[in-house]
Amino acid sequence: MYKYIATCCFTTLLSICTITVFAQNNSATSSQYQAEEFLNSVKMNDVKAVKKALSHGVSPNSMDVNGNSALAIAITEKSIDVIKILVDTPSIDLVRPNLAGETPVMMMAYNNMFDLLVYLVDKRDVEINKPGWTALHYAATNGHERVATYLLDKHAYIDALSPNGTTPLMMAARGGHIHVVKLLLDRGADLSKRNAMKMTAIEFAEQSNQSEIAAGLKSRWSKLYGKPYAQ
Repeated sequence: MYKYIATCCFTTLLSICTITVFAQNNSATSSQYQAEEFLNSVKMNDVKAVKKALSHGVSPNSMDVNGNSALAIAITEKSIDVIKILVDTPSIDLVRPNLAGETPVMMMAYNNMFDLLVYLVDKRDVEINKPGWTALHYAATNGHERVATYLLDKHAYIDALSPNGTTPLMMAARGGHIHVVKLLLDRGADLSKRNAMKMTAIEFAEQSNQSEIAAGLKSRWSKLYGKPYAQ
């Protein structure tokens, strides 16, 4: 009798455990599906679907299989309306980098999203300086003078060093962005800086066939240091 009761109890317990595990797995699958649908809506700039997902508890910090957050995806896809929703969501992580180490502020600087960048910095108090590549590097790389000016006004490190010692001035010179080069120099960028390969902004310009910028930098060098430039 006792053996029969014990067997029944074990069978019942096993059934309960099976049902619980099934429910948990089903819930996890459902949550994953919701997150995937949410990220697809972000890509499509589908404001209605994004708002609905957030109201149903989907995390605004959901990530795709490549480690890109919803906000990073929205910036990449230029889903402007969705970006505005996400940055105003209280639980959003506004400084989470993607796998390449790029923060939302850096990505906005690269894509010339001036108004959104200003909103993040002025209204959400997002930091623009960090070790390594910075938002100013990214603005300089693409020649976004207005963004670069704003970042400098907000005390961006003008001679910020990438992991290999590259500065925003070097990136602007490499890209042939003469207006950003002039801006950085006028704001006090150090022309004598060399990266890990011992290259200055002048070498960056020369290697990219930016002869006008290279000549201008050499002229500036002579005025600053009282002697011709020598590698």
